[in-house]
Amino acid sequence: QVQLVESGGKLVQAGDSLRLSCAASGANLGGYSIGWFRGPPEKEDREGVDCISSTYGDGSTYYDPSVKGRFSISRDNAKNTVYLQMNNLQPEDTGRYYCATGGCQATLAMDYWGRGTLVTVTS
Repeated sequence: QVQLVESGGKLVQAGDSLRLSCAASGANLGGYSIGWFRGPPEKEDREGVDCISSTYGDGSTYYDPSVKGRFSISRDNAKNTVYLQMNNLQPEDTGRYYCATGGCQATLAMDYWGRGTLVTVTS
């Protein structure tokens, strides 16, 4: 059973930076595509989320246009963790951030998801 745990979310001001972590147990993340998703801050059910970044098994990456140039996704295979470095945060980046196996193609039915970490950006 794969378990994903996100961490690093908190309340910050516009222009600040944060690094989110997605730590895995039960499997080696090196074999998985991992996506980062953002959903409404008031919900915890992973519904209505948007994929904002993904790292794939072939080393390729994806960024939503809204975060490209500000966010960076990376892996530390030794720590079995995927990171999302977020720079120049803006109020519209506020949300609950989830990581999931399967990259941006992750589904609730077929992939593993974490419970999310909350990021709040004030102006």
